Amino acid sequence: MLGTLLLAGCGGSGGAAPAGPVAPAAIVTTQVVGVSPWNDTLFANGTVHARESVTVTAKVSETVERVHFDSGDEVRAGAVLVTLSGNQQQAALQAAEASANEAEQQYRRGSELVQQQLIARSQLDTQRATRDAARAQVARMRADIGDRNIRAPFAGVLGIRQVSPGSLVTPGTAVATLDDISRVYVDFPVPEVQLSQLAVGQRLTGTSVAWPGAAFEGVVSTIDARIDPTTRSVVVRGDFPNAERRLRPGMLVQVILERPQRDALVVPEISVVQVGRETFVWRVRGDDTVERVIVGIGERRAGQAEIVSGLSAGDRIVVDGTGKLRAGLSITEAPHAEQPQPEAAPAEEG
Repeated sequence: MLGTLLLAGCGGSGGAAPAGPVAPAAIVTTQVVGVSPWNDTLFANGTVHARESVTVTAKVSETVERVHFDSGDEVRAGAVLVTLSGNQQQAALQAAEASANEAEQQYRRGSELVQQQLIARSQLDTQRATRDAARAQVARMRADIGDRNIRAPFAGVLGIRQVSPGSLVTPGTAVATLDDISRVYVDFPVPEVQLSQLAVGQRLTGTSVAWPGAAFEGVVSTIDARIDPTTRSVVVRGDFPNAERRLRPGMLVQVILERPQRDALVVPEISVVQVGRETFVWRVRGDDTVERVIVGIGERRAGQAEIVSGLSAGDRIVVDGTGKLRAGLSITEAPHAEQPQPEAAPAEEG
């Protein structure tokens, strides 16, 4: 009897239990996804190389007699950079030239005697051989003296001078570096998965921390024939004009390679949420509630992200305010900031 009374007291009202509080709609900013023109870009770090580069060295052991350049000079091809002492060689050349002249005279005299049948032709052949040997000795001595003038093999800019008058140089002694930097090469690696999208003649843009705000325009000139088996990348060479000599060999340059323009689904990068291995956006349904949609991301650039899967043109997504959302939550669009109206000027009193 007591249990019956207790049950009657608990359920006598006959009404349903009161519902819990309803979550207020989240205030967010949304955007409709659309197709936009998109340029794929590839970023890589490259190293600058001179068009031509060499370390100028001596060929013989000798003392430096005179240096004809200063560090940093621009020189033309064939310009004499260093003259080495060659007094002994000059004296030896004069002696060789005298011997060659004497051998030439003996040969001419012998030719006349052969015509007069006063000497045997074999004797004339011996004189011819002596003359030819003397001429060869003169040519060798002149080449030896020529090696004492160290010349620039091509036009370019010289580095820091490494020798001074009176220095003793030997074969291989560095005199200075010489670089032709009127045009430079920038070599940079590209992953092998991008190989099919590379082509000679593609446009490049380079930037360097040494020249903030400056952009250097170039083109792809060479794609290496081999792929590095360790890094699985191919080396691409860009050709850059360098009339102002701002790019120097060894400099680090960030290279941007632009590909042909195409259409792509593009969304603001702040709308993309990354949690662990999942990348998703919040899509707004027809009843103004949100759902989480896993998406695939392609290129990212300048605050924009390319969507390669998960969304379609016309989908409405949440851009700002994603941190306070959960699946099924209602949203409302944030009001746009209104421009302040200028205050009316007070009427002038008559």
